[in-house]
Amino acid sequence: MTYKILLGSASPRRQELLEKMDLDFKTVSIKADESYPEILPATEVPEYLAIKKSLAYHRLKADEMLITADTIVVLDDEILGKPKNKTAAKKMLQALSGRKHEVITGVCLRTKKDILTFADISEVYFKKLKNKDIKYYIDRYQPFDKAGAYGIQEWIGVTGIKKIKGSYYNIMGLPTAKLIDYIKECK
Repeated sequence: MTYKILLGSASPRRQELLEKMDLDFKTVSIKADESYPEILPATEVPEYLAIKKSLAYHRLKADEMLITADTIVVLDDEILGKPKNKTAAKKMLQALSGRKHEVITGVCLRTKKDILTFADISEVYFKKLKNKDIKYYIDRYQPFDKAGAYGIQEWIGVTGIKKIKGSYYNIMGLPTAKLIDYIKECK
């Protein structure tokens, strides 16, 4: 069966990636509590939250497939969420400076008959960032809606990331190569 795809995300980056995949979709608004059990390992949090978001949507029809996702940044087994202000963003970027961290995206695909979930992990290596560059980025790009206080597709990613291992698009918010395979597999 060919499903109408619903994207349960307001993220412009996720919308852009689905468009680049030549998928017809519409976005739906989902309000879900994004808390998770503290005992949950960081690597399991994104999938847990993607499922939680999916199950919060109650209007799924028989001919629709809902895609939800959650992306986190992990440094030394600690999850770096979205910074609340400039001070928090600066602290996060200073912590990432000159270091490797992981970006994990969990995805949930749900139809009336099926639910498939998966996660993808990418490693990101920042060069040593200068405080003036961190300030410039925060002032200019206001990365308060981004896990880890940065977007790889923005200035700090273009100028500050020296290497990645894994999917670039996963770091943007959707592991597109895996996603297309799961979409084909979902019943």
